[in-house]
This record gives sequence, C-alpha cells and structure tokens, in this order.
Amino acid sequence: MVIINGEPKDTASVTVTELLASMNLRPERTAVMIGNDILPKAQYDRVLADGDEVEIIGFVGGG
Repeated sequence: MVIINGEPKDTASVTVTELLASMNLRPERTAVMIGNDILPKAQYDRVLADGDEVEIIGFVGGG
C-alpha cells in the first residue's frame, strides 16, 4: 500500500512514471515528493515500495 496525496492506494511495485501515466499526468508538469524528499525527474524510474508516502503536485498555467 502506497499513500498518494494522503490517500492509500494499492500501487506498490510501479515506477513513478507509470503512476503518473495511470493518473493522466505529464511528468514534465509535475513535482513528486517521496517522504520529505523532492524526487528529481531523472529518478522517476524509481519503483514505489510498500509504505511510501507520495505527494504529487501538478503545475497549471494561467493568468
């Protein structure tokens, strides 16, 4: 079980990239934190493990 934006999800053993794709989010328009650490985009191939706490922030343009 992985906690994503405060909600438990059964998404362990997928990469951050796969998770974002399943949520229809574009990696270049997101920031991802795992625990208290910001995950560099170069590490989005990281596999999520049971117990990870993930925060995903999507950037939106506008004015």
